[in-house]
Amino acid sequence: SVLSTHLLQLIKTLVERAAIEIDVILPGYTHLQKAQPIRWSQFLLSHAVALTRDSERLGEIKKRINVLPLGSGVLAGNPLDIDRELLRSELDFASISLNSMDAISERDSVGEHSSIISPLLHFITVLLRPSLLGSGLLLGQHASLPIAKCFTSSSLQCASILMVLKGLPSTYNKDLQEDKEAVFDVVDTLTAVLQVATGVISTLQINKENMEKALTPEMLSTDLALYLVRKGMPFRQALTASGKAIHLAETKGITINNLTLEDLKSISPLFASDVSQVFSFINSVEQYTAAGGTAKSSVTAQIEELRELLKKLKEQA
Repeated sequence: SVLSTHLLQLIKTLVERAAIEIDVILPGYTHLQKAQPIRWSQFLLSHAVALTRDSERLGEIKKRINVLPLGSGVLAGNPLDIDRELLRSELDFASISLNSMDAISERDSVGEHSSIISPLLHFITVLLRPSLLGSGLLLGQHASLPIAKCFTSSSLQCASILMVLKGLPSTYNKDLQEDKEAVFDVVDTLTAVLQVATGVISTLQINKENMEKALTPEMLSTDLALYLVRKGMPFRQALTASGKAIHLAETKGITINNLTLEDLKSISPLFASDVSQVFSFINSVEQYTAAGGTAKSSVTAQIEELRELLKKLKEQA
C-alpha cells in the first residue's frame, strides 16, 4: 500500500542515517535529565525499530480489510444469484465476506485501522517535534510547533471514529456512513506526514560539536559503579560508593573525573590506577556490547538486522 511504502522509506532513512553517523555521541536522557552517553545512531534506531512494528501491523490488517462486502444486500444477502467470486476477481479483492449480516455491520476493521494510525501519527509527532520549530504569527521571538500540532490533531480524528461505533445496534446504521470521510482524511494526512518526516530526517543537520559539549562527567557515575562491580563489589554497594564519589566532588567544587586516586580510595580500596579509563565517553558507550546496546558493534548489528527486516517488510507491503 501507499502508506506502507512511505513508512518503509522513513524507516530506511533512519537506518541509513544511523549507519553514516554511528560515531556521534550525545547525552541520553531519563526523566528529562542527562543520564548516560549514547550513540546518536542508537537514538535514531530506537525510532526505526518502533516504526517497524507499525509497518508489521499495517501488513497484518491488510488481509482483514481486503474483503469484498458487495453482494450482502441490506442484511440478508443478494437474491439474484450473482457471482460474488467474479466480482471479487474483477475488483481485485483478496476474498469475499463470509456472512452478509457481519459484512453490513462490521466496522472493527475501521477501528483497528484507526488504532494503528493514531499512535503512528502521534509517534511521528514526537520524532519530529524538536525539528519543526517555527515562529508564532504575531510573536516572532516565540518558538512554536505548528506542523507538529496539526499532526497531533489528526491523530485525534482516529479516536473520534471509534466513538461513532460505540453502542450501535447490529447490521446497517446510517451512523456508519460517518467513518468514510474520517478514514480517508486520516490516511491522506498520514501519507503527507510520512513524506514530511522522511524529508526532515534526511535533511536534518546535526551539530556534532554541541552534542559532545553537552556530555558531562557526572553522566559517568554509573560507569564508576560498574567499575567496582567488575572488581567484585555487589551492585547496590557500588551505587552507594559512586554516590559518595559524586558528593565528594561536589564538596570539593570539582567534577567527578577530577577526583584523585587517593580521594577515590578513601571511598573504596578497590579503586586503582585503571579507574582513569572510566572517565571516557567512548569507553562508556563501548561497554554496552550486549545485543541491543549502544556499543558500536551492537549498533552495527542492529543496522544489519533492520536492513534485513526492511527487505521482508517491503515484500509484504
